[in-house]
Amino acid sequence: MSTDGKTKWSIEADYLQACNCDYGCPCEFEAPPTKGFCDGIGIWRVNRGNYGTITLNGLGLGFAAHWPKAIHQGNGTVALFIDERANPQQREALWNIATGQAGGLPFEILATTFSKVLDPQYLPLQFHLQGKNSHAGFGNGKGIRIAMEPVKNPVTGEPEGVSVRHETGFVFKEADVVSAKEGRVVLEELSFSWPNKAGFVAKIKYGN
Repeated sequence: MSTDGKTKWSIEADYLQACNCDYGCPCEFEAPPTKGFCDGIGIWRVNRGNYGTITLNGLGLGFAAHWPKAIHQGNGTVALFIDERANPQQREALWNIATGQAGGLPFEILATTFSKVLDPQYLPLQFHLQGKNSHAGFGNGKGIRIAMEPVKNPVTGEPEGVSVRHETGFVFKEADVVSAKEGRVVLEELSFSWPNKAGFVAKIKYGN
């Protein structure tokens, strides 16, 4: 337990993110989202993690969310995806982390931007880390899917090498900037698809 009574947790993970903004995502530079609203998807594969004495190694966690304006303006709707392989204790741990109840960045900040949290989705994880060609998803049909490819030079068609370093970022500090050739969610209460938009591939460390 930490001094505030919350269970200590930490996560080191590979992370894929896609949204409906143009490449690079202006939100990363404190500018308004490209279309004035945000549809975003993220998937983490935990390489090493724990919630108190509960290990989270190898498990997946994901989200799909819609915000009617910029993220910080709130009133968002979010669906959380938890690896179906997680046992009941691990499911509770991941839920407590992702909903911000356990404290720690980025989740305790993101949680304040949501006015509606949908029921958790326990689905099979697919996660294939292949640099700028990584792809991942939860579920088959219903669920979320992200597939990446390099941003292409509009004249030559050759792949571009672009990265971002965001020293004050709380979702990631550094990432490869890619094209999310696929970024979609299919749920009864939340559904969107934004191909060939902003994507990021990153490694993260979180905790409380």
